[in-house]
Amino acid sequence: MSVRLQMSGIQKRFGATRALADVTLQVQEGEVHALVGENGAGKSTLMKVLSGAHRPDEGRMELEGQLYQPASPLAARQAGIAMLYQEGSLLPHLSLEENLFLGQEECRYGFRRQQIMRRRSLDALERVGLSELDPNMSAAKLSPAQAQLVELARAFVSGCRLLVLDEPTSSLSRRDVEKLFSLIRSWRQEGMSIIYISHFLEEIESLADQVTVLCDGRSVETRPLAEWTRQDIIRCMVGRDVSQLYPDLAPPQEDCVLEWSSGEEHLQLRRGEILGISGLIGSGRSEFLEALFGLRQGPEAELGIQGHAGYASPRQRWQNGMGFLSEDRKERGLALQLSISDNLWLSSLPRWSSPKRRRSEAEIQVQRLKIRCPSAELKVSGLSGGNQQKVALGRLLQHGCDLLLLDEPTRGIDVGAKSDIYHQLRDLAAGAGGQPPCAILLVSSYLPELLGLCHRIAVMREGQLGEAQPREQWSEHSLLEASLS
Repeated sequence: MSVRLQMSGIQKRFGATRALADVTLQVQEGEVHALVGENGAGKSTLMKVLSGAHRPDEGRMELEGQLYQPASPLAARQAGIAMLYQEGSLLPHLSLEENLFLGQEECRYGFRRQQIMRRRSLDALERVGLSELDPNMSAAKLSPAQAQLVELARAFVSGCRLLVLDEPTSSLSRRDVEKLFSLIRSWRQEGMSIIYISHFLEEIESLADQVTVLCDGRSVETRPLAEWTRQDIIRCMVGRDVSQLYPDLAPPQEDCVLEWSSGEEHLQLRRGEILGISGLIGSGRSEFLEALFGLRQGPEAELGIQGHAGYASPRQRWQNGMGFLSEDRKERGLALQLSISDNLWLSSLPRWSSPKRRRSEAEIQVQRLKIRCPSAELKVSGLSGGNQQKVALGRLLQHGCDLLLLDEPTRGIDVGAKSDIYHQLRDLAAGAGGQPPCAILLVSSYLPELLGLCHRIAVMREGQLGEAQPREQWSEHSLLEASLS
């Protein structure tokens, strides 16, 4: 195989912060090259340099043996490099064809060459397994999985030879993930090079030919996948051993903190218990948590929470000691332009509190949650995804919640941050540090997380909640089977 991309000595600073320091990356033709590292390790910055969004301060890039210096993302796309970001970029008010050719329309003498664009649209949609879609349909009608595949089709319209996928499975069901993996393997056989970024090591082990680990803005090591063990990858990523990703759990207490029933469905949550809810995307898991918290009106049901029965507003839930963490931390979990300190105090600010006290207690939470930052006065927007998630969780702890509703609390964060959050949830449930034990209701799409972290697990399917069973009675296969059957 010939070398398609060579990045050597790449450095990038943002003010006093060095985001990249002497990074080297080599990608072969027809290769899936996994790029892994903690949040803040430099993966996104390196890919923005590659895609023309940032210019490196130092270093050299070569594409198929020729000097490569993209002046913009459009120049990178024209050179055959396409990047699929974790957050989608389709414009819902435009048609599929308009989205596919946005910024690179086929024109002659100022007029669009509609027939050529239509033919190329159909070819691109067929390559991603969406031949049944009409290019004239609105992008607003697409499912999340279809929208992601249409973004991939846009890469083929531009003649992509090197594709960068950044957390492409974060919002996909298991069935859609398997479809995407099948497509990736077929593109590799055709000679396409793919840089694959993911926090799910199972995906890396399933797809990758080579693995490069970044840590603190440096490329630590590159090896063929066969020469890595999972513990090797984790050790290189976090700079330490994470020997026990899922902590041992203390048994829950007997007193019931939350009781919910609707018809034949029934759920009880005890103090000190972590109870997981599994199910496919769209099964109603998030809506169930929102209804419990008072954010939406759920089906007719009886609900008792710590002695408070019936419907209550989110404000009343807060006052009763219930905290809710949304799966969309950026839009619904954090005020990104405020500081860490302000976010931690956002839900519990008393009528009078000195700035000195707020800063002091915020620093305590920063240390407790292992939030990597120079100061609690840093804006949350300047943190990595894992540290942002820790701030969102810290806000619930600062408020003193003892009943936590957590929706996808580790989505899109690295294994080191996951380990920190898992141990923090274990300590909350156990009542470590002299605090009363919390009860935790946890929604997750990551089955190993549910099996490793929860006392009991229930499965939701089409809005119906099944009976919660001890985790020992479940496996990944049986959880998936219960979600589909």
